Amino acid sequence: MKKYLLNLLSFLLIGNFLFAQAPDKMSYQAIVRNSNNVVVSNHAVGMRISILQGTATGTSVYTETQSPSTNANGLIAIEIGTGTIVSGSFSSIDWSNGPYFVKTETDPNGGTNYTLTGTSQLLSVPYALHSKTADKAKTTDSSNISKVAMSALNGLPSGGKNGQSITICDGTPTWTFSGQCPAKITAFNCADTIHSGTLYKTILTTGFSSSITYAGGNGGVYAAQTIASTGVTGLTATLAAGTLNSGNGRLTLTISGTPTSEGIASFTLVIGSETCTLQRTVLATPPSPTWPLGTVFCNGTPTAVINVTNPVTGKTWMDRNLGASQVATSSTDAAAYGDLYQWGRKADGHQCRNSGTTSTLSTTDQPNHANFILSPNIPYDWRSPQNDNLWQGVNGTNNPCPSGYRIPTNVELDAERTSWSQNNSTGAFNSPLKLPLSGYRNNTGGSLNLMGSYAYYWSSSVNGTNAFNLYFISGNAYISNYYRASGFSVRCLKD
Repeated sequence: MKKYLLNLLSFLLIGNFLFAQAPDKMSYQAIVRNSNNVVVSNHAVGMRISILQGTATGTSVYTETQSPSTNANGLIAIEIGTGTIVSGSFSSIDWSNGPYFVKTETDPNGGTNYTLTGTSQLLSVPYALHSKTADKAKTTDSSNISKVAMSALNGLPSGGKNGQSITICDGTPTWTFSGQCPAKITAFNCADTIHSGTLYKTILTTGFSSSITYAGGNGGVYAAQTIASTGVTGLTATLAAGTLNSGNGRLTLTISGTPTSEGIASFTLVIGSETCTLQRTVLATPPSPTWPLGTVFCNGTPTAVINVTNPVTGKTWMDRNLGASQVATSSTDAAAYGDLYQWGRKADGHQCRNSGTTSTLSTTDQPNHANFILSPNIPYDWRSPQNDNLWQGVNGTNNPCPSGYRIPTNVELDAERTSWSQNNSTGAFNSPLKLPLSGYRNNTGGSLNLMGSYAYYWSSSVNGTNAFNLYFISGNAYISNYYRASGFSVRCLKD
């Protein structure tokens, strides 16, 4: 059995009072420590609680006993007024006739041999109790009824809120929710920052991020932060709520918005008492891309080439489908659907959703016409014989992407899929790539199908007579394979 010294001075009692709306009880919390200043964890204790009037040795107007147990932090939590009554009536205390003191006597072994004693003044009078006994006032003011009066007893920090409890954080009693200490670090390393994406004046920024290192994390929790840019305005850095590492770690902020000018956008991030000013450079205009010779733009305008990086996979992509006029604003944003390519073909005009059709298969890699080639028979390819070596890499035959970009492999597409928050169309849209449900074009009759409900995105990888693609709907997503003569969406990957 553990030994406890019966030395009052070596017993630390830290308590607080939380006065609920009901006037016949009040919550009390205390941290129990032994003579070595070590908390008494997960242990039943016996307690006798008295309300003393006038002085710390005054007359007891109410006494009760209780038998609580400490938690892992040595904390006991009881409601005075609900124990076994020894004398007096809690509901009859005249709180206006103070001062009052709370005397606690504790048996750390759970019995009635009360060897540890502490007395503390009740420094504030609870509204509900005072109004009941002092002036019998009746009120309909719910803001008054719900007031919480608190007392700072024996070093307890004031300012606790409903639902909070005392936790020892960095050796100090601290008000916390669910026992989670607030985040603290010893230092930021603002020089060690990793940026994704390139920001341009007046161009919408989506899915970009900045990652900052820190040292001396305490494993505490931090709240979400939304930080507006200064210098260059129009941008926002968002830090999701989370938990620090114990020691060194990184914090990743998502950058979004439309910068109003070129220059430096600054964001001030604060964790605990430490501050870091994150800076992002905003350029005037994006460089003009080079498109493959003979590229046909279905709406007469080249697809805007703006980068977006997935911080999970580290891959940089075009922020929209080939042929799309904008980044998707929803899974069913028709302006973001873009063109539909037959696997391995160049951007010769066949990818336009309203292009004509032909039943004549091509015997070459470049048919020299803009028709969508129908293929209702095995192996369902627009080319005869098939060629497996199309779209391979940034310099691959018929690569429809701008210079420096290529069609992704099935492995690269699958890595994006597994990074989504949900394995379906919702996860696809919520990802940095904002992938919409763009439908497909049928290889048999050339009809457009399932826009707004299905999506198929080509990879550069073949699978037998078919080719791999990313497929998703509202209920599922996976890497599939299908006929090469089908018209699917294309999202270009930066090489």
